[in-house]
Amino acid sequence: MAVLSDAARAKVTAHLIRKAREVLGQDFDFTKVNLRDAINATDSWIEDNQGSFNTALPNPFKTNATLELKTLVFCYVAMRRSGLLRTEDD
Repeated sequence: MAVLSDAARAKVTAHLIRKAREVLGQDFDFTKVNLRDAINATDSWIEDNQGSFNTALPNPFKTNATLELKTLVFCYVAMRRSGLLRTEDD
């Protein structure tokens, strides 16, 4: 999966700014530039570490799951760890 284009990163930044209060129940305490820098760094980190993530996955899943499913697993775990993902069992 390739890094996001500059336009895609800008769209993520704008979307997150709009959704911050709705999702987090709070305003950001930093500038749009700070958020954009964080999005750029996160996208670059994902690019630099995707091989390590894939290596860490159990072999049956690693060899059979699509890139989209692997990404979804990563996102769901990260969201759950941060308290943003609730399940029916909570």
